[in-house]
Amino acid sequence: MANPYMKHGAMNWMELMTSDIKGAKDFYSQVFNWKFEEYVSDSPMEYHMMTVEGEEMPFGGVYDKKDAMVDTSEIPSHWGNYITVTSIDETIEKVQSLGGNIIVPKTNIPNVGDFSVIQDPQGAVISIMEYCEEMKNC
Repeated sequence: MANPYMKHGAMNWMELMTSDIKGAKDFYSQVFNWKFEEYVSDSPMEYHMMTVEGEEMPFGGVYDKKDAMVDTSEIPSHWGNYITVTSIDETIEKVQSLGGNIIVPKTNIPNVGDFSVIQDPQGAVISIMEYCEEMKNC
């Protein structure tokens, strides 16, 4: 992969889960000049991609916590990060063998890849992502 963020172990994506998409977009566009574009897919989930002004490549996304795959009633709005892995199955197995937990099991995002949310033995949570080869055939 030519993109250094798509290598195993690299942080590659950030995501904001919020209870107010419009408010978040207004805030971050004024603070950082970020631009937002709605991502259109087959999913009923409203998702917006973020770019830095003048750039085409998105670096993150924002979605409403009501659309999350888990109960978010006790979870405040927050930022999450994704780490690229070459094999999500092997990584999940390694996480568990080292005393970590799987918060969200392997889940497919059509035309993107598979992700999982993991927790290290100290309690910190992060997401992992195995991307589709060249972002297709998945």
